Amino acid sequence: MKTKFLLFGFVCALLIACTDSSTTSGEGATNAITAVVDPFEQNARLGRGINLGNSLEAPSEGDWSVTLHEEYFRLIKEKGFDSVRIPVRWSAHTSDTAPFTIDEHFFERVDWAIEQSLKNDLMVIINVHHYMEIFDDPAAEEAKFLSLWQQIASRYANQSSDLIFEVLNEPHHELTAARWNKLLPKAINVIRATNPHRTLFIGAAEWGGVPGLLKLAIPDDDNLIVTVHYYEPFKFTHQGAGWVEDADEWLGTEWTGTPEQVDAIREHFQTIVDWAEARNLPVNIGEFGAYSKADSASRAKWSSEVVRFALENEMSYHYWEFASGFGIYNPRTEQWDTQLLNALVNTQAN
Repeated sequence: MKTKFLLFGFVCALLIACTDSSTTSGEGATNAITAVVDPFEQNARLGRGINLGNSLEAPSEGDWSVTLHEEYFRLIKEKGFDSVRIPVRWSAHTSDTAPFTIDEHFFERVDWAIEQSLKNDLMVIINVHHYMEIFDDPAAEEAKFLSLWQQIASRYANQSSDLIFEVLNEPHHELTAARWNKLLPKAINVIRATNPHRTLFIGAAEWGGVPGLLKLAIPDDDNLIVTVHYYEPFKFTHQGAGWVEDADEWLGTEWTGTPEQVDAIREHFQTIVDWAEARNLPVNIGEFGAYSKADSASRAKWSSEVVRFALENEMSYHYWEFASGFGIYNPRTEQWDTQLLNALVNTQAN
């Protein structure tokens, strides 16, 4: 019981500090967004995007064979993308005890990634990604989670509306839909203390997919974009993936665009469309992709169908991902998967 009271007291103090930070000196004291922002317009500007995955959300950058380079941002823009999503594992770069200070060197690396995005006229989303501890014990990690957002929001309050915050990637396990529906508005309140007009991405529990979306309670906020992840049919998109049990048994699964295959995707996506229209919310497809063990032609056809449906329904999208197992670019050979690239940047709505 004593621990609960101490935790509650810390959270209250944190929220008071967040409110004070909007008016006191510091990096969050000046807010670059002074007018109301339309999330539908923001979503249209996000347009065609890609994830810079397996880099800053690794335990340490480079652990998963991807290190971000300045040229990547230029290449992404030159090939026709409008935005990037940068997953970030903040929880691996903080102090162990309150106030859970984020390592300054890591913060500077994220600063650099944001700068490179904006320098290349790419809108940019940063999130809290791979926060594994909060999925196992949400109550114990709540204070740290809110502290992370207090620090992130304060540091970037003076950035333009081209920077978007995504509250948490793929809540799951013990962070159930019911628990996420209670935690999400707390995090938004922390962010709004220093960023009253910044557009926010919110995703659903149960890994951010369609089933969890139907359980998501929308906080009282008028500048939100709902982000949904899509990897269906899973036995196609994850064939040969070493982290998925029995995935080698799915090797050779093709996606040829039969009427039945197309209808399955469109049925899933129509559920998203109907849900969002009923709530008057814009939608982003924050992750979708097919692992490179699938044949390139199938990956391109599947991706093209996802993109086409997104465009038909005014959704922005971010393919997973740029230069790793799902990637469209090989940094060692400096070669593109041209079929997949064309599917992502040249597909048009019907």
